[in-house]
Amino acid sequence: MKFELPKENNPGRIREVTFGATPEQGGTRSHTITLGGSTALPFHFFEGEHPHRPVVAMEVFDQMPAKYPPALLDYFQDVIDKPGEMAKKCVEEYGAEAISIRLEGTHPEKGNKSPDEAAEVVKQVLESVKVPLIISGHSHFEKINQVMKKICELTAGENCLINYVETENYKTIAAACLAYDHCLVAQTPIDVNLAKQLNILLNDMSFPLNKIVIDPLTSTLGYGLEYTYSIMERIRISGLAGDDMLALPMLINPGYESARVKEARASADEYPEWGDPELRSAYWEIITAMSFLVAGAELVIMYHPRAAEVVKKNIDEMFKSKRGD
Repeated sequence: MKFELPKENNPGRIREVTFGATPEQGGTRSHTITLGGSTALPFHFFEGEHPHRPVVAMEVFDQMPAKYPPALLDYFQDVIDKPGEMAKKCVEEYGAEAISIRLEGTHPEKGNKSPDEAAEVVKQVLESVKVPLIISGHSHFEKINQVMKKICELTAGENCLINYVETENYKTIAAACLAYDHCLVAQTPIDVNLAKQLNILLNDMSFPLNKIVIDPLTSTLGYGLEYTYSIMERIRISGLAGDDMLALPMLINPGYESARVKEARASADEYPEWGDPELRSAYWEIITAMSFLVAGAELVIMYHPRAAEVVKKNIDEMFKSKRGD
């Protein structure tokens, strides 16, 4: 008896979003990155097209995060406070395909660095690496508006991915992205309708849908992963069903989220039964990242070099299976 695998044909396609700009395009990056383009659920190669493999980025900082897994200092102790050098290490030694610069130190309660200081950090990274950049901010609206306006102007022509805006604070940063031709991350708190609403608001101010990436604000393993996974699935299914306002690529932060939980940070002295902290920290990120890739993430921002390596390898293996290698 012959078995034929049932296939589901979707009327929609996830919109492609390209960030980064080469010298021919007015920037200084060595290449661009394109997210999206799928016509089927993640890794369902038998049902549709997946023209672009998911991307693994790594993150550097304007100051060392308060909650940073001690195990990671073995990798970055000498460069954790040197964002340009850390970015170079992430790209050249650990294979990061893009770099996220987290400007948490500009938050009034976490350093209150000025927009000019933030710009200096971004300049260091721009000069150190040639991969496309993600500029990641925080939720203090008044300050991050000042910072991102400065950064958008500084990086004009580079087509960065500006991360992020919220429903209560999108107009100023979106206007700066429009003025200086950057892409934008639209973040909403784990809700399909809120994600759609923010994209509608951005589109109403003539922000192009092909320059918007969704951040559904996911958690990490052990902290609601199942719920956020299901929200991502619903966003992806709606987009593939033809909802233009949800047919957009998704960005996830497994590194940032995992680094904040005690299971990934606690020492062996505190919890000897939990095993080696270095491996535990990596495993936490790997499981979180792979779960969300299966749910629809096209871009994951990692912290742990070994986690980034394993996730890239897993993506490559799945795409090789697509070609029958």
